[in-house]
Amino acid sequence: MTKARAAIFLLLSLCSMFSLFWGFALEHSARGIIVDLRVVYLGTRCLLQDGDPYNERQLKAVYQLEGGEHSSNPVALTELPRVLLQLYLPTTYFFMAPFALLPWSAAQFFWTGFTAAMFTLAAFLMWALAQAYASNVAFYLIAFLLANCGILFAGGNPAGLAIGLCLVAVWCFLENQYVIAGVFCLALSLELKPHDTGLVWLYFLLAGEAHRKRALQTLALTLVLAIPAFLWIFHVSPQWMREMSANLLVTSAYGEVNDPVTSSMNKSGSGVIIDLQTVMSLFRDDPRFYNPATYLICGSLLLGWMNVTVRAPAALSKDYLALAVIAPLSLLPVYHRPHDAKLLILTIPACAMLLAEGGLLGRVGLMLNSLAILITSDLPIAMLAILTKDLHFSNKSPLFNAIVSLLARPIPIILLALASFYLWVFVRRFPSKLGVPDTSEQQV
Repeated sequence: MTKARAAIFLLLSLCSMFSLFWGFALEHSARGIIVDLRVVYLGTRCLLQDGDPYNERQLKAVYQLEGGEHSSNPVALTELPRVLLQLYLPTTYFFMAPFALLPWSAAQFFWTGFTAAMFTLAAFLMWALAQAYASNVAFYLIAFLLANCGILFAGGNPAGLAIGLCLVAVWCFLENQYVIAGVFCLALSLELKPHDTGLVWLYFLLAGEAHRKRALQTLALTLVLAIPAFLWIFHVSPQWMREMSANLLVTSAYGEVNDPVTSSMNKSGSGVIIDLQTVMSLFRDDPRFYNPATYLICGSLLLGWMNVTVRAPAALSKDYLALAVIAPLSLLPVYHRPHDAKLLILTIPACAMLLAEGGLLGRVGLMLNSLAILITSDLPIAMLAILTKDLHFSNKSPLFNAIVSLLARPIPIILLALASFYLWVFVRRFPSKLGVPDTSEQQV
């Protein structure tokens, strides 16, 4: 590593340390705040004691044994329902098991340190991909993103580690270095949060022979790692799928914490849930409308992306643009929260590439990238939540709701615009009907 790169890595590490300090300060000052890591930690502890983590009664016993407050405590009344409704797949518990063997404080320390280190390394590797095109812009975007990871690091949501591992794998595959480590990282990422990084794996499956080999190796390793996890959970709880589905229905019921409709969003402000259903529900508050509408929009974009991905020849510009499409698109069709949006760091190499080429495309890409990273960062999210938490919507015209949605639900709108922009550039550069790059545009 050159001195310049070492300096960049040090500066990015300082941004991560800043996030860690203010994230833990926030957690300490806000008594009773739910820590995402504690949810999966207690579920894994329950499983290690041959208990069923999807069973409320068994998990509650472990919760109280591990220092949970009695049900008469107001803090426990807020935390306990969230802890008891486990939604993680068995593979997440399998990954968490070595940490769950430790006491809570030690497990939190090592998990947080591992997450922050892995994510910082991944951010540096994304800068390394982009630095040949627009080094300064890439650095500023990534530094801002890392400085706004306090809630992710302090909360310990598995998304931080899953996305970090995925980004490391992307660098390994695109640079054709340490590919075995890349396969291992992507497999672990899929074990932790497949709905965050699954479409990134799909790109490598569709992108051509070299990338497809890595994707198939990753799939094989993922299955090998998943088998003991599922055998473990089936041994303890043969009915775990039914229990997990019931938990999902409870948390997604009308007005509950994972419901994308207006009423639940107004409980804690905009930006809590960032999928496209939150916008579609403003037009008609009915899952029979907003779910199909979301799937139609996202499915159309995904099909267009798949068509170009399969037909386009191998090129580094193809890799960058295709991944820039899939990063924001992954966040729109199903349930996601702002910590999942750290996947947007995957769009920065494409943004830098377009900037280096000059012209309007580069400026538009930079504007959309900056808006997406800004609006999904911790401090802007907190400000947006304060400004819109008491905002109420009336049953006015669809045009009125569309205008209001720009203020009340900006995140999915910006994500959709970002995905659409990069897909448009991707299609222009690699016309699918020809299967060859558009020679009228510069190729990198």
